[in-house]
Amino acid sequence: MQTTINNPASAGKAARTSMLIGKLFSQSLAPLGLAAAAILSAGGARAGTAEDWPAWRGPTRDGIAAPGQTPPQHWSETENILWRTPVSGRGHSSPTVVGNRIYLTTADPDKQTQQVLCFDRSRGQLVWDTVVHQGGLDKAGHLNTSFANSTVVCDGEQLYVNFLNGKAVHTTALDLQGKIRWQHRVCDFVTHQGFGSSPVVEGKVVLVTADHRGGGTVAGLDRTSGKVVWEQTRPKTPNYTSPAVVRAAGRTQMIVAGCNLVSSFDPQTGAKLWEIAGATEECVVTPVTDGERIFTSGGYPKNHLIAVEADGSGKVAWQNITRGYVPCMIQEGGYLYAVLDAGMAVCWKAATGEELWKERLGGDFYASPVRVGGQIYATNLGGMTSVFDARPEGFKLLAQNQLGTEVYGSPAICGNRIYMRIAQTGEVRKEYLVCIGAAAN
Repeated sequence: MQTTINNPASAGKAARTSMLIGKLFSQSLAPLGLAAAAILSAGGARAGTAEDWPAWRGPTRDGIAAPGQTPPQHWSETENILWRTPVSGRGHSSPTVVGNRIYLTTADPDKQTQQVLCFDRSRGQLVWDTVVHQGGLDKAGHLNTSFANSTVVCDGEQLYVNFLNGKAVHTTALDLQGKIRWQHRVCDFVTHQGFGSSPVVEGKVVLVTADHRGGGTVAGLDRTSGKVVWEQTRPKTPNYTSPAVVRAAGRTQMIVAGCNLVSSFDPQTGAKLWEIAGATEECVVTPVTDGERIFTSGGYPKNHLIAVEADGSGKVAWQNITRGYVPCMIQEGGYLYAVLDAGMAVCWKAATGEELWKERLGGDFYASPVRVGGQIYATNLGGMTSVFDARPEGFKLLAQNQLGTEVYGSPAICGNRIYMRIAQTGEVRKEYLVCIGAAAN
């Protein structure tokens, strides 16, 4: 089921930009493709374009926005709001921004639908709305979960998204006009807290994870057909993290944390490169790397942050009992930054785990922070975004901005603008997609 609103001029621009990004993804095994972007994201210069945010955690998939941007540091319900558009239903996924389009998942429990929405980036108008699943919404799970937690990934040619539906996890590919091209049933799923893993495109495959109490699956699907290229079984343990593709210890690795393990796979073949008993049972964060170590954290049954050597030696570089359960961490320049669930901002030395500073932001956090230059933007559950200088020398709060009353999704920052999914709570809860920026940008 699809509703389409045509805009030929902006569609042409989107197509041209998408072709360029599609070329980047399709050449990911070549020296200048996404594999190179993963190499650079391990600690060198940033790859990709400042204009787009094509996947969960951004252009280099590590929560770091492209350099050279100057998004606003101050906003309010009226200041620096370029547009605000209603979002039907409810979801906790983050915006995906490519060309002149923004893609977002949502679900409507009353209509029993799970959808992908497409908005015009310039004005926020709805372009199309595709129902991916009708019926089959599983009411089990945590009070704070939703039926649309997975963030869309765009390779410039297709969109890919995960949904839990009918007690199974499905990965679906859509074209840029919202038509479903293929759908693959990844595995049955026994719901504990919910499902939140986002897909990752790497080379010719779409990588998906679905850990659960019934015995999970991690798989690589062919981007063109959706057929299984490889798959591996996982322990019978609930877990929520998305896979991370990193360049570490001289090779490209797919890292999956949780189920009491930190596991590394070859993303193209599924071969297990190494695995250690190290993580806690349930993890939400997507792991990051400094090129030598893998950093991941969890929150059940214990609070646990761990740095594992990425060379397969099984060595744990350091660990602590910090509770970084839901918001993802950021690694840059040999330093690890985090915003903890309970509202503390922290900086550690990546090599040793030495804590350099810890400062209180306030509130509870579900959204993951984004780093732009030397600043970090971190939004708490109540809709307050703290903007602060984050350097090893110290912390400096620059601004705190209130927008909406509830925020679960992480922001996308590209083209000097901030795209956020917010909610206004009250007698009737309503969601909005908001574009924050200076009019001159």
